[in-house]
Amino acid sequence: MRVLLVSTYDLGRQPFGLASPAAWLRAAGHGVTLADVSRSPLAAAAIVEADWVAFFLPMHTATRLAMRAISRVRDINPQARLCAYGLYAPLNAALLKRVGVEAIIGGEFEQGLVDLLSGSAPREQISLARQQFLAPDRTGLPPLASYAQLVTNGSRRVVGSTEASRGCKHLCRHCPVVPVYRGAFRVVQPEVVLEDIRRQVALGAGHFTFGDPDFFNAPAHAMRVVEVLHREWPALTYDVTIKIEHLLKRRGLLGTLRDTGCAFVTSAVESLDDAVLEKLAKGHTRADFIEALDLMRAADLPLSPTFIPFTPWTTAESYRSFLRETLELELTDQVAPIQLAIRLLIPEGSLLLGLPEVRNMVGPFDERALCYPWRNPDPCVDALSSAMQAKIKHAEQSGRARKEIFREIWGLAGGGAFPNRPMAARATIPYLTEPWYC
Repeated sequence: MRVLLVSTYDLGRQPFGLASPAAWLRAAGHGVTLADVSRSPLAAAAIVEADWVAFFLPMHTATRLAMRAISRVRDINPQARLCAYGLYAPLNAALLKRVGVEAIIGGEFEQGLVDLLSGSAPREQISLARQQFLAPDRTGLPPLASYAQLVTNGSRRVVGSTEASRGCKHLCRHCPVVPVYRGAFRVVQPEVVLEDIRRQVALGAGHFTFGDPDFFNAPAHAMRVVEVLHREWPALTYDVTIKIEHLLKRRGLLGTLRDTGCAFVTSAVESLDDAVLEKLAKGHTRADFIEALDLMRAADLPLSPTFIPFTPWTTAESYRSFLRETLELELTDQVAPIQLAIRLLIPEGSLLLGLPEVRNMVGPFDERALCYPWRNPDPCVDALSSAMQAKIKHAEQSGRARKEIFREIWGLAGGGAFPNRPMAARATIPYLTEPWYC
C-alpha cells in the first residue's frame, strides 16, 4: 500500500508525528512518503501516487491548514482514501467526515494506522493502549536545519525534536490533550527516545525539544532519559515543558535538569489571576508561579512562561495589571511577545464547556475557525487583542527586540508612563525561533 503522511504545522519542529508512524508502516511493508507542508508545498505527484493520505493533526493551527490541503488532495486524487490522526482528529471527527475523511484515529496512533491499512481497524477510534515504540524513521523529511533553531548568547543551534511521553495525568479545562487522554499518559521507551536523538545528532542537531505535554508526568522516566543523553553527548542541550505544580513538587530535580543540559523550561502559566486559574483548573495559583519562578532562578535555569491573557474574564484594567506584573517580575525578556496577545481557544470537546457560564457565553461551533466563538463583555478588550496580535506579528517580522515590543504593547494597552526600571538583556535568555504555541 502507498501511504502519504502529511503534517501541516508542528511548532517549527520536524514532526515526530510523521517520523514515528513512518517507521511502523515501513516495517509493515508499506511504501511511505512524508510531506511537511510547513516547509514545502504538497507535491501533486505524491498525491497522485497515494492509496491513502493521512493527515497529522496535533493542534488547532495544523487542523485549520489541513482542511485546505484535504480539498486539494480530493481534487487531484479522488480515489485516495483519507485518514486524520492526532489530538485534533477525534475532536473534529464530524467535520472531517463531511469533507471526505473516512478514518479518524486519536490517542496512540501508530498501531492504529498499521491496522487501518491491513483492514482490521475500526474507522473511528481513540486508543490508549500501551505500545512498544519503534525508533522514528525521518527519511524523506526536510533537513533539520530548515526548522526552528535555538538562539543563545547570539549563536544558533540546529534543533531536533522527540517525545518521551504522550498524554497527561492532569485535567486542565482548556487543554486539548484532556478530551482524548482523559488523565492518562503513555511513555515512549527510553531506548527508542535515545535512538531517535542519536540519529538526529548524526544529522547535525545540537539541541533538542521534548514535545511531551508535561515532561514530569513520569519524572523517573524523564530523568533517566536526560541523564543518559548527557553522558553520551555532554555538549548537547535540550528544553522541556513542565507544569508549575510539578516544578514545585519536583524542585529537587531542577539542579539535575540544569546539569544535564536543560537550556530552559516552558510552563503553561496561562494567567496571573487566581480566579481565572481556578476556572481553567490549572492546579496552581499566582503565588505558586512566583515561588516556581524564584526556584528556577535560584537553580540558574531559565523559565519560559506561556500565557492566555485574553479570556472572557479579562478587563482592560486586569490586562494592564498583567503587563505591570510581567514587568515587575522581570519577565519581559523571558516571554515570547505573542504570549502577550493569545486569546482563549475553546475547541470541540473542551472541558470548559462543562462550566454553565461558558456554555451561556459561547456561540454555535464555528467550523471555519474550528472553535466555539465568544466575545468579551467589553468590546474594547476584543479590539485590543486584535490590535496586539497585529502589532506583535509586524514587530517580530521586523526583528525587533522583546523589550522594545513590550514597550509598544504597554503603550497600546494604555499603561501610562513606562516605569523607569532596567530590563534583562535578551541574549541571556535562550529561545527558539518559532514563538507560536497553539
